[in-house]
Amino acid sequence: MDNLKISGLLFYLSGAIVLMGVITAEAMYPRSYTTFGNEISNLGATKQPNSVSFEPSSSIFNSIMWLSGLMILTATFYQHKYFKKLLFTIPVTIFGLGLFGVGIFSGNIEPYYNLNTILAFLAGGISATTSFKIVQFPYKYIGILLGTISLITWCLAVFSPSTLIPHIGIGGTERWVAYPLMLWLTGIGGYLMSEKPEIETKKSYQNTK
Repeated sequence: MDNLKISGLLFYLSGAIVLMGVITAEAMYPRSYTTFGNEISNLGATKQPNSVSFEPSSSIFNSIMWLSGLMILTATFYQHKYFKKLLFTIPVTIFGLGLFGVGIFSGNIEPYYNLNTILAFLAGGISATTSFKIVQFPYKYIGILLGTISLITWCLAVFSPSTLIPHIGIGGTERWVAYPLMLWLTGIGGYLMSEKPEIETKKSYQNTK
């Protein structure tokens, strides 16, 4: 496979394993767990004080986070060799590092976990919005939409928590930040893996001029 398809495959897998891994970790959580009252990160470990973690959910969550982060970093390397767009490469690199750090530092390891979570959420939202630099219509607008949803939800959760949290819970709010990014990853992965993406056709045409 060429650089474009390798990058697309890794982006797709990174989003898919997080979505399916979180579902699996939730299903296997040995205590009461709700998407309203529990953050996604509670699957790895609850926050201090009195932090607790439960197996196998903790190992599943931590593993999918660092593995997804590693896949994103590798995908970023390959896509940059093709597109060379720093406006996209820089934030998506930080996004991958943030997810990798979330998997290494559980919720009970502060402040490292909080820092990596912020990096992942913010850089992920920016990555989705700046992906218009490497994709064509209509997916560039889908990326902008999903990234904007994630960023706005994060800002509301941090600066105006009463806007959403009482209605969909801390868990629901966090999922409105995280899940748009996972959907974007699978989408851009499929786009880059396609046999003749529009950007490829355009580049081939330019090379013949």
